[in-house]
Amino acid sequence: MKAILDAEHKILVQDFGVPARDRYQIVTQHDPEEMEIEDTGFGIDRTDKFVMIQITMRGGRTETQKRTFYEDLVKELQTSAGIEPNDVMVVISENGSPDWSFGNGAAQFLN
Repeated sequence: MKAILDAEHKILVQDFGVPARDRYQIVTQHDPEEMEIEDTGFGIDRTDKFVMIQITMRGGRTETQKRTFYEDLVKELQTSAGIEPNDVMVVISENGSPDWSFGNGAAQFLN
């Protein structure tokens, strides 16, 4: 699991310029019978090593940056964690600076 977390963070830093200490990762694991992972019509075969990565971040990255990130991430996951590109799904959800509080009841990005 650590290899997956490290690979994702490495590519976030590399491709999106995320600060190295800006690392908040949460792992949720499910038993196979708790998941239905099907082909959405793109012809992508999955195995039991399927990984879904959900990233929440402030908006502003370009389509080109995101495409590069997806490509670099699957390469890094294949190299460091042995996960094939067809077993990686990524969902990026963007929001704005007012949507974040890192603690103490403050909106740090607005200060």
